[in-house]
Amino acid sequence: MASRNLTPTEIGERFEEAALTLKRMPNPPGSGPSGYGSSWPAYVQEAKHAYGYHEARMRVVPNAAEIQRMEEALDWLRLINHPEPGRAAIDRRIVWMRADGHRWRTVCRTVGLGRSQAWRRWSAALIQLSRALGKTRRDRSGRRANGKTWVDGSTTDQA
Repeated sequence: MASRNLTPTEIGERFEEAALTLKRMPNPPGSGPSGYGSSWPAYVQEAKHAYGYHEARMRVVPNAAEIQRMEEALDWLRLINHPEPGRAAIDRRIVWMRADGHRWRTVCRTVGLGRSQAWRRWSAALIQLSRALGKTRRDRSGRRANGKTWVDGSTTDQA
């Protein structure tokens, strides 16, 4: 959990960072679905491609801190809840699709809502997350934390 209250804007930025980190994760060959293909080797169309004269692609793999923040943000999705059945799943999908960079038109078509209703649900989910993450921690006896130090004297500094 975060050591300070996060605003809905900061939570949205963390989800965007998590989506980018997830895209940058290594995906070794053969780890995805095989699909349809041929057992023949790939045919080289031009001589310049046969000798490796094509552009080199560079992939930046995320570091451990980025992966940890991504996992924390993915855990936050479970905090989005609603008493109406099925609504929490739609709200989670809206939040993740926006973090993944999808346009509102695509989001609305996927979840079956209008633009304004989808935006309201997205902003309400981020506000709900902000409140859930900002709740003061309590120890086992139910005492509230006093700043960075518990009432009994133990510290909770988690930077």
